[in-house]
Amino acid sequence: MAKIAEVSFTSDDRVRDVGHNFNADGFESLYPKYKGGRPKTFTLPERREIKKVAKSKPTEHDLPFSTWSLTKLADFLVAEGVVDDISHEGLRILLREEGVSFQRLKTWKTSRLCGEEGPRGASLRDRRRRGHTRGRRA
Repeated sequence: MAKIAEVSFTSDDRVRDVGHNFNADGFESLYPKYKGGRPKTFTLPERREIKKVAKSKPTEHDLPFSTWSLTKLADFLVAEGVVDDISHEGLRILLREEGVSFQRLKTWKTSRLCGEEGPRGASLRDRRRRGHTRGRRA
């Protein structure tokens, strides 16, 4: 054991532990069981609440902006007591794992083909029905 420890630059105790683990578990004992890094710290209810807030609009929470940024969302979650602390990078990773995409939502440029009124009062679909397109007759 002493010679193995010397060659592998480790202690006799470590060599002995690896030997015992190998005898108990076989080759599986040689593969590390840790994943590295800090373990996930958010509970399932916290993750659900984070996802719910992320999918909502800031205006639903009486905030003066129309879309979330990661920083604004992280600050809001801490201020509301959903989580004690979260970085915007940790939030980005969590949202990706939960399948939430942060793409810009269409707001004032939404399509008016579905009957929504346009700036002149009639929907685009109604104007096309009457033969008007962009101020010209078709």
